[in-house]
Amino acid sequence: MIQCVIQCAGLSMSVKKSITSMIVSALLLIALLCPVIGNAASVRIKDITDIDGVRDNMLVGYGLVVGLNGSGDSLSNSPFTAKSLVGMLERLGINTRGDSLKTKNVAAVMVTATLPPFSAQGSRIDVTVSTLGDAKSLAGGTLLVTPLMGADGEVYAVSQGSLVIGGFTASGNASTVTKGVPTTGRIANGAIIEREINFQLADMPNLRFNLRNPDFTTAKRIAEVINNEMKAEVAVADDRSNVTVTIRDKNKDKLVGLITRIERLEVEPDEVAKVIIDEQSGVIVMGDNVRISRVAIAQGNLTVRITEAPQVSQPNALSSGGSTQTVDRTDIDVSEGEGKKMAVFSPGVTLQELVHSLNALGIGPRDMITILQSIKAAGALQAEIQVI
Repeated sequence: MIQCVIQCAGLSMSVKKSITSMIVSALLLIALLCPVIGNAASVRIKDITDIDGVRDNMLVGYGLVVGLNGSGDSLSNSPFTAKSLVGMLERLGINTRGDSLKTKNVAAVMVTATLPPFSAQGSRIDVTVSTLGDAKSLAGGTLLVTPLMGADGEVYAVSQGSLVIGGFTASGNASTVTKGVPTTGRIANGAIIEREINFQLADMPNLRFNLRNPDFTTAKRIAEVINNEMKAEVAVADDRSNVTVTIRDKNKDKLVGLITRIERLEVEPDEVAKVIIDEQSGVIVMGDNVRISRVAIAQGNLTVRITEAPQVSQPNALSSGGSTQTVDRTDIDVSEGEGKKMAVFSPGVTLQELVHSLNALGIGPRDMITILQSIKAAGALQAEIQVI
């Protein structure tokens, strides 16, 4: 077919070969892109779900950071720092009760960390350290031994080490310069796990996948994809948030392989038509399923601009009297947005058509927020508006 078209054009042989090569290359490119485009909306199950029971745990602790170069807490303004310092020294055999402590090289801090699932005793995790008092900076500080407790009050890790901060502060007699947040730092691998979470994956009678964005349609699709892969009805969508997979006896000893097999399956998630509006920053995010019914939109602004330009009035050079005076000059400009037009949207307008049409009217993000809220009030916007 390609040769027939080229021969009918009556071109030379070299031109024919060049055009043929270009067409073949274009067809090959289209063939390669078609599978990618067709699967562009599909995602792995592991990217949109979590396994029930396989979760992180929050840890928190209270400690002291020492070695600060005069940027620590003022002990007079932070009594908890002074009491903690006295208690620490007593545990080390030094009695300082009744003495006046005036050091500014110590800061009371809160230490936070996340305990990953299946963490083994003796492994390390990162910790974040934040000031609790009026310390100016944690630069150069060292965190002393700090137990990290879970929500049940048990100690699961112990942290200690030198801090790394992402900011600094410098001050003089007349000004101060601060970059980043010098009162917060991190310690990479700064905590050692002392207690493991008592959770055995093999003891679970079934697997329960929790959707991060709950949706009935997505849950049903996940169950169908798993059943097609397993060649049996083992997955059931319990509700919009959970999909339960029954573990057969032959898979009891191969549970990790079963989870890996399920997590790699791809599904096309569905979503509720939603418009997210951040009025503080003027950011608007609209989902792909947003649609509007037939509606007409006209947008225009009344702008009044008042400019004050005082002028100096002086008497004539040969006048016998008078004095120099300041005379007010006011310029008022009124604009009613004559260049604005009315746009009519047909039923079922897509997100791309809506944005292009509003931009064609010269509407900015701030005005677009008001327009979207007005369309919703008129009942023409088939989506949920969420203001954050």
